Formats: sequence, C-alpha cells, structure tokens
Amino acid sequence: QVQVVESGGGLVQAGGSLRLSCTASGLAFAGATMAWFRQAPGKEREAVSCTGWNTAYADSVKGRFTISRDNAKNTLYLQMNSLKPEDTAMYYCAARSGAYCALERSAYNFWGQGTQVTVSA
Repeated sequence: QVQVVESGGGLVQAGGSLRLSCTASGLAFAGATMAWFRQAPGKEREAVSCTGWNTAYADSVKGRFTISRDNAKNTLYLQMNSLKPEDTAMYYCAARSGAYCALERSAYNFWGQGTQVTVSA
C-alpha cells in the first residue's frame, strides 16, 4: 500500500521561507515521478512543481521555489523562498510511476493529506 505524508507547513510572514517534506512508502521511490500541488480556499488544485527525469515549475513559483529529492530517504522536498500571501494554500504531495513528470493533476494516482502553508502580509 502506497502512503504519502507531507510535513513542514506553517505560518510565515511575507518574504520568508519554508521547506516542505514528503515521504513516500510502498513504491519504488527512486523510479517514481513526484510532484507538489496546492489548493487555496475556493480555488482549483494547481500544480506547483514536479520532478522525474525532468523538472518543471509553475510560472508563479519559478525563481522562488526549488524541488529536490533524496532517494535514499524516500523523501521529496520543496524549498519555498520569498513567500507571498498568494502562496497561502494547502500543499499536497503526489506520486506516480513513470519517468517524465507532468504538471497535471490527472497524471498522479497517489496523494498525501496535505500540509497547510499560510503567508501573512
């Protein structure tokens, strides 16, 4: 059974930083494509970043967020710098088997429960 668990969310002031972590078990992590999504209240869930054989970022986070992974620890990270109030959302980690990542919600079949990020003005 695949389990995906996020951590690291919290409350931060605008301009600050946070690092999210995601551990995944029950799948071949090194060969999995991993991604971060987020969902703000009243809005659709949107892709933030993904990593596999390639790496991709949403335009809204390019230059501020960095995705990385430690395959030895089965852990995915999202370093978020220069945070803005509009980054406030529930952040979800997602996984799927496959080589190339895609910034599409439908591409992922394993999801975590989310971790809340709140950025105050």
